Amino acid sequence: MNKKVANWRQKCVSDRVFDIVVAALLVILFIVVAYPLYFVILASVSDPLLVSKGKVLLWPKGMSLFGFQKVFEDTRIWTGLKNTLIYTVFGTAVNMFATLPAAYALSRKDLRGRKTIMMIFVFTMFFNGGLVPTYLLMQNLHLTNTIWVFIIPFAVNVYNLIIARTFFENSIPQELHEAASLDGCSDFKFFTSVAIPLSKAIVSVIMLYYMVAHWNDFFTGLIYIRDQSLNPLQLVLREILIVNNVFGTGGTGGGGLGSYDQVYADTVKYAIIIISSLPMLIVYPFIQKHFEKGVMIGAIKG
Repeated sequence: MNKKVANWRQKCVSDRVFDIVVAALLVILFIVVAYPLYFVILASVSDPLLVSKGKVLLWPKGMSLFGFQKVFEDTRIWTGLKNTLIYTVFGTAVNMFATLPAAYALSRKDLRGRKTIMMIFVFTMFFNGGLVPTYLLMQNLHLTNTIWVFIIPFAVNVYNLIIARTFFENSIPQELHEAASLDGCSDFKFFTSVAIPLSKAIVSVIMLYYMVAHWNDFFTGLIYIRDQSLNPLQLVLREILIVNNVFGTGGTGGGGLGSYDQVYADTVKYAIIIISSLPMLIVYPFIQKHFEKGVMIGAIKG
């Protein structure tokens, strides 16, 4: 009996030590991941000279909004912000209207040829024509230098389609559809009135994915847009960043521009990181409660 008690106590001690070690590793990992983000926030609102000397570690010092002031002084940023909001809102709406009906239809076992259609979708995840043929296609479709190049080519993301289809397939009972059909409910009515209201989790997740993709998209504007009035915010911020890098290293304006200008160029970098990331960070908490549930239900069968 005493031996069993001793073994039980030893096991409890081992479990407690294991929990302490795991908790300590998680705390260290959190600090490693979170501190660089925290430092960017500190550096963006601190005196650039103090930041460059390494005196800003845990708290902001010499409060300064120089970086934000320099960024917002560029009038292009307001045009870019307006464009990105249009691309994000309108593009996400198109994405949802295209992805959710397709996912629901492919989740229905009575859809003929659904496996073939799904294979065609999946094929596009692994093979594409490449950048040059794609550019020529966009040019022939007269999409270059228009807002439609941000929306139409990316109407459906196959990865999101698969997640949504799996969710509908495993979370909407077939018996529920049969009962609704007996009451005279059409497929479209069932989708809009039953399936979508029961799928708030996956709808929130897919919407967040699309919103983040549109908000962060600068490559599309870089390749297909020549009219600066159509540039998205990320491309405008990229151009501001490049200009400040050149200015900070003395690439323009002669030899008098030394490390002093580089200090302020770095401050602008920090401000740009905050400006480009903050809107999505604000949106995320409102749909965070659906996020984990939506991804797990859409990813696990049964």
